[in-house]
Amino acid sequence: MKDYVSALMSDVKMKNPAEPEFHQAVQEVAESLALVLDRHPEYRRAKILERVIEPERVLMFRVPWVDDRGTVQINRGYRIEMNSAIGPYKGGLRFHPSVNLGILKFLAFEQVFKNSLTTLPMGGGKGGSDFDPKGKSDNEVMRFCQSFMTELARHIGPNTDVPAGDIGVGGREIGYMFGQYKRLRNEFTGVLTGKGINWGGSLIRPEATGYGCVYFAAEMLSTRGETLEGKTCLVSGSGNVAQYTVEKLLDFGARPLTMSDSTGYIYDEAGIDRDKLKFVMELKNVRRGRIQDYATAFKTATYVAVDPKLDHNPLWSHKAQCAFPSATQNEIRSKDAANLLRNGIYVIAEGANMPTHIDGVMQFVDAKVLYGPGKAANAGGVAVSGLEMAQNSMRYNWLRDEVDNRLRVIMKSIHHACVTTSERFGSPGNYVNGANIAGFLKVADAMMDHGVV
Repeated sequence: MKDYVSALMSDVKMKNPAEPEFHQAVQEVAESLALVLDRHPEYRRAKILERVIEPERVLMFRVPWVDDRGTVQINRGYRIEMNSAIGPYKGGLRFHPSVNLGILKFLAFEQVFKNSLTTLPMGGGKGGSDFDPKGKSDNEVMRFCQSFMTELARHIGPNTDVPAGDIGVGGREIGYMFGQYKRLRNEFTGVLTGKGINWGGSLIRPEATGYGCVYFAAEMLSTRGETLEGKTCLVSGSGNVAQYTVEKLLDFGARPLTMSDSTGYIYDEAGIDRDKLKFVMELKNVRRGRIQDYATAFKTATYVAVDPKLDHNPLWSHKAQCAFPSATQNEIRSKDAANLLRNGIYVIAEGANMPTHIDGVMQFVDAKVLYGPGKAANAGGVAVSGLEMAQNSMRYNWLRDEVDNRLRVIMKSIHHACVTTSERFGSPGNYVNGANIAGFLKVADAMMDHGVV
């Protein structure tokens, strides 16, 4: 089976050059699925994995817009419609200068398995642009979003492809894109998720990824008869996912110590309490400031600026028990993983998509710590997006507690699927294998039923 994985990866790298994140995502899944393909040769004969790796459709388009000075700007837009075997394509839109085809293909590939794990009928997709909303006026963001949606609108729909937000795409951007879609198509449908609560959005959607990640960590700890009460936690990022991860950790009685952004991180030995979190939310969501301001406002905190010469991130060098990487892909490298294990971390729940490099993943698996990979631990966001789609279809809104309870049940079921599947395929406690295999099986069986399409 090693020869099969090796040949598969050689083919993937040849067909998809200069896309290291995509190669990394495929390799991690392929190595887990060796256990399945050995027992189920029918999947190999039908080349199911090879078909999952190849996107059903890749869209790339020009996005022209005019800035506030009257200058024409050009960005590039993308949508990767990866797999629709179990439902319409579903996945976020990312607006960030780092966006390229390889990153979006890795995200779309991961999304297929993540969406399958939620048990909801959603396929996988991802999209976005190299546009940077930072430093842009509301009018500039609106003009860009309208131009972006003018092209994207012809490819999406409530029964075809339902995008959501991601890095750089919050409620403001979703609102502008939804308005343009409605104007172009002359219909009010649940074509985007993450909408405003007054026009089709779901309660708990902004909180869902962070809340769900903490729920997953709590489920992992329960397998050892422990809770989050009193646990010290390292959290990276300071956006939506990180903010609500911290909020839910406080609900569970844990003590979060860190948050970060692209300029550096803060370490607050006294813990980030609700008042301090409120400051961060106002700083990031309203003032759009930098995390350094936290250390100015609260003297218990120290700020450490990013040092590009370092081969590790010192945020992951502090002593704690739990880690919640919630910033971006590959933020935990090999040395960071070693530092985390050395300093007492034994619970890692990934709020970001693929935040741990494959070398770090192997260290966590070998150390037999409680490691929840992103496609399982951060599936709460897309799960509540699926619930938003259901509410839109019924023209009905559920109450906050009902959505939160449904989210908690979904995260429990994802955890249960990971545990039982890892045991069934001979690697008990390995959440990486459990998540990859459980997500794959549902999609693979649907593809087998649909024939060669």
